[in-house]
Amino acid sequence: MAVVDVINIAGEVVTQTELNETIFNVPVKKSVLHQVVTAQLAGRRAGSASVKRRSDVRGSRHKLYRQKGTGRARKGDIKSPVLRGGGVVFGPDPRDYSKKVLKKVRKLALKMALSSKVQEQQLIVVDRIDLDEIKTRVFAGIVKTIDATKALIVTGEKNERLELSSRNIPGVKILQTEGLNVYDILKYPKLVILQPAIEGIEGRLG
Repeated sequence: MAVVDVINIAGEVVTQTELNETIFNVPVKKSVLHQVVTAQLAGRRAGSASVKRRSDVRGSRHKLYRQKGTGRARKGDIKSPVLRGGGVVFGPDPRDYSKKVLKKVRKLALKMALSSKVQEQQLIVVDRIDLDEIKTRVFAGIVKTIDATKALIVTGEKNERLELSSRNIPGVKILQTEGLNVYDILKYPKLVILQPAIEGIEGRLG
């Protein structure tokens, strides 16, 4: 198993911990990561863009004027697409952009994303981050000390003080183990994992 240093909020090494090699040391394939990230982003698209067709527009179906004898163009009803306020001929309809990815592929991609941070030496393990109060300035000082000003911080359980203190700091995101995903891991340069969260990650992916 790989061994990494565990630091405290002062940036000092306090101990070491072992990482499961089947999770944090797997070969990284960009094609797998691309497939999962693409599917994840596609699933976020609303797909709710829509227009009203001729049958959806409210209005009379009576012919505007007679077919011949007026010297004007031949018109149908008021809902005709060529008239202002009429139906739209070519326009978007609601659609589902989501893509199906096998569960084992999603799981593998998550392992690859974690492994990439270890291989690039962008993984930081912190023993704990305990805040006495909700204070953005205090938290900003901590992330600067541990060199994680642009990082994804993974916690083992909900920490309201930590989440609220980080809310106004750009470039930092707090996630619980259950919400860990490939896109966020790859999006942020650094990955900070609180030591208790490692057990949760290994339990989820092991």
